[in-house]
Amino acid sequence: MGNTLGINTGDAGITYPYLVDYRQFADLFIYPANEGYKKRVLDIYDHLVEVLPEAAAALEPFVKFTQSCTLSDIQELFLRSFDLQAITTLDIGFILFGEDYKRGQLLVNLNTEHKMAGNPCHTELADHLPNILNLLPKMKDDSMRCELTTRLLIPAVLKMKDEFSTDRVQKKDVVYKKHQKILLESSQQYRLIYQYCLKALFIALENDFGYDAAVNEFLTQQSEQNDAAGVQGNAALCSGPVPQADYTRSIDTEMKIEKE
Repeated sequence: MGNTLGINTGDAGITYPYLVDYRQFADLFIYPANEGYKKRVLDIYDHLVEVLPEAAAALEPFVKFTQSCTLSDIQELFLRSFDLQAITTLDIGFILFGEDYKRGQLLVNLNTEHKMAGNPCHTELADHLPNILNLLPKMKDDSMRCELTTRLLIPAVLKMKDEFSTDRVQKKDVVYKKHQKILLESSQQYRLIYQYCLKALFIALENDFGYDAAVNEFLTQQSEQNDAAGVQGNAALCSGPVPQADYTRSIDTEMKIEKE
């Protein structure tokens, strides 16, 4: 776990012993509405160069892309990555649970955390990645912050990052073409450019909070056993196991429902 660099959380009562300011990371995953987006990309890059050079190196290809391309190019790649015929979604609950009822449970609990922290979600849902990243430094309960990060956020970021593999992108293109009959055009050279944002974010989260996939799997198995035994979980953000939702299958199902 990293050391604090005096990140201003806006509340003197909050202890935040982590290297990275995730509010700056959140800016990467908000629609690039104007040229200020390029400046915000440079700001997070400079921040990472100072506190976590490994994460800065992972982000560098994205920085070079944003500084050399037009705003419309960036907007197009953002939409193709996270919105229109998307590679992945930015809603971590959907990534982890798909249409499972546990996503609803998670949204209810996250809404409570956002309200307690005074963190506005604007027009997005409570599990939207930028909202979660903005929430982290505002949470007063560090154990809850760690649970949110290690049990939900990091596994979701890993799955989102994996969705940018060439094989998975091709499978999603097949699904989109089947349902929508046409594929939107996009830059083939930069089609997967947002994966570098996710790679840098994972490096930062792993460094600050730690992550052990084997431990996470053990906790999931324990939750499954408790669920089977009818044991109520603690006041966690999401009690019970984290299912391994298949995003490609989830969007296929969602599109079928929309047609009915």
